[in-house]
Amino acid sequence: MSASQSTFPVVPSKFVLSQRGQSGAWVSELLPHTAAIADRLTFIKTVNTEEINHDPAVTMAQTGFRLGGRPSMGSWISYGLGAETQDLPAFCVMISNSGGGQPLYDRLWGSGFLPSRYQGVKFRSSGDPVLYLSNLNRTASEEFGDPEIAARTAQYEMAFRMQTSVPELTDVSKEPASTFELYGEDAKKPGTFAANCLLARRLAERGVRFVQLYHRDWDHHGHLPADLPKRCKDVD
Repeated sequence: MSASQSTFPVVPSKFVLSQRGQSGAWVSELLPHTAAIADRLTFIKTVNTEEINHDPAVTMAQTGFRLGGRPSMGSWISYGLGAETQDLPAFCVMISNSGGGQPLYDRLWGSGFLPSRYQGVKFRSSGDPVLYLSNLNRTASEEFGDPEIAARTAQYEMAFRMQTSVPELTDVSKEPASTFELYGEDAKKPGTFAANCLLARRLAERGVRFVQLYHRDWDHHGHLPADLPKRCKDVD
């Protein structure tokens, strides 16, 4: 896309898409295993926008508005349905280590104008899954009135209860071999998309309402990695 273009044509996919299952869902050749269970999946086709750039388009898909400041999908879910467990957040977010790609901002899983306790809690792929914040944050929040400080304080106050639940959650060493036949060997490597998929399942089993996985493979120039087909088929 450039300022000199008179039209903005749609570029077709480089990969073959075909209809799968009784539903006839269109699935890329990059996702052979997903294609095999197409009838067990829900495809949302009503998310569309006239935005032509990544940032406002992604923000629109996550919050329903092109600009930041509105509650995200997970925040609305946790606000409307509440939490099923007191040991883990109702809304968790994980980002794969893809080596680059479009930047992701906290507003995509933020609570917007809802109370800050409905904001998504981001799990890290290395070190402690959830970091601790000191009580200085409460003082700073009262002084500056920054809702982001209050949001983080609320998240990490839960860390006290998570001291026993999170280590057990992230320890996949006791998963049977059959699990890794389903998720692939990459599920043993923290930070991969496969590992996050496995953790998402474990979070759901423990009562987490909404788990959102972000995976970036487009670089800043809109190009796909050369090994994307192999990586997708290995992880799918």
